[in-house]
Amino acid sequence: MKGRLSIRGVSRTFSGTRGQSTQALLPVDFEVRENDFVTILGPSGCGKSTLLRIVAGLDFPTAGQVLLDGQPIEGPGADRGVVFQSYTLFPWLTVAQNIRFGLRERGMAESLQRERSEFFIAKVGLSGFENHFPKQLSGGMQQRTAIARALANDPKMLLLDEPFGALDNQTRVLMQELLLGIWEAEQKTVLFVTHDIDEAIFMANRVAVFSARPGRIKTEVAVDFAHPRHYTLKTTPEFMAIKARLTEEIRAESMAAQDH
Repeated sequence: MKGRLSIRGVSRTFSGTRGQSTQALLPVDFEVRENDFVTILGPSGCGKSTLLRIVAGLDFPTAGQVLLDGQPIEGPGADRGVVFQSYTLFPWLTVAQNIRFGLRERGMAESLQRERSEFFIAKVGLSGFENHFPKQLSGGMQQRTAIARALANDPKMLLLDEPFGALDNQTRVLMQELLLGIWEAEQKTVLFVTHDIDEAIFMANRVAVFSARPGRIKTEVAVDFAHPRHYTLKTTPEFMAIKARLTEEIRAESMAAQDH
């Protein structure tokens, strides 16, 4: 078994400096199947990113447990590749050096490091930019590098927290298609957080809708469109029907958040 995620009764409460507490997550029970692509959709501040950070091992639940292939997650690990919205490349390393960083840390032979980095540099369309530093790249190119770095480690699972949120619309659409193409080829398990409804539908086999804070999974919607997917899918009646349903769900939760 490879990349099956089980979230069991996971909740999270944060303590303030004055003794007050804020519940970010109500107990969440959720399964992500091997090689599935699931998007988490919800209003701002609903706990989506908190849940993703717990799965990444960067935060810990107040109660409950997260298992990857039956093993409890107790911290960060090479079995999970993480890409954030903010560009998290090492500014003093080139594209190739950034991608090879995790491989070097694991003691992989230099020739294998080079082979893997060249493979994923080509896969994300960055051939010719191997020796550029992050400050010499556009935002989209920096995120391509971050995705290549995550994939080069061959994780069981990719965790993405609004990775295209800071990009212009045209670049965002290209990056969506790029990531889907990689997923179709690599067959990783993916958990992808977004607040963009079109993106959530286009990318996923399943959309999990979060409630307003404290967050919980309010509903799940299956997305059964065939692969490979083309951006023109977004104009089809079937796509628009799912979008209408999810828009109503999110609108209700956003209004609930304002009432708190």
